Amino acid sequence: MISALVATRILFVLGIVNVITGLLIFFSYRCLPGSKLGKNLMKYRWYQKYFKLHCYIWWIFWLSVIVHAIFAIVYIGWPF
Repeated sequence: MISALVATRILFVLGIVNVITGLLIFFSYRCLPGSKLGKNLMKYRWYQKYFKLHCYIWWIFWLSVIVHAIFAIVYIGWPF
C-alpha cells in the first residue's frame, strides 16, 4: 500500500491532467471548425495537426479519470 500523502499527490496530479485534457478535447472538438473561432484556427497548420489528435486525447482523458476515481474511492472512500 502507498501512503495517504502519495495517494493525495497522485489524485491532485490526475485532477490537473483531467482538466488539461478536458480543455484539449474541447478545443479539438469536431463541431468547433463550424464556429468563428474554429474557422480562424483551422487556417493554421499546427492547429490542423492538433485537431487530428482529438481521438487520442480522449484515451488519455478516460485513463486519467478512471485511475483518479479508483484512487479517490480507495483512499478517501465512497462519497455516499
